[in-house]
Amino acid sequence: MSRVVFREERCKGCLLCTEVCPTEILIQSDNFNKQGYKVVCVKNGDMEGCKGCAFCAEICPDEAIIVYRTKKSSKENDLSEEIDE
Repeated sequence: MSRVVFREERCKGCLLCTEVCPTEILIQSDNFNKQGYKVVCVKNGDMEGCKGCAFCAEICPDEAIIVYRTKKSSKENDLSEEIDE
């Protein structure tokens, strides 16, 4: 399972990440960081919806998002190779 980590101290609440998330799991939280900005969080804490695409991290102007992608198992790789052929 992929997951997203927010460095809340860097977030300015611009919400660009919420606009590009294909699974729409990112929302503005009710929490404020030290600068007084409302930070972003995962809706209902449900990381299951994260595909690991990293669109959110790419668009973030303040580098406030880190995405950890799940590494595919060798079985999944073998399956994808069979499908491609």
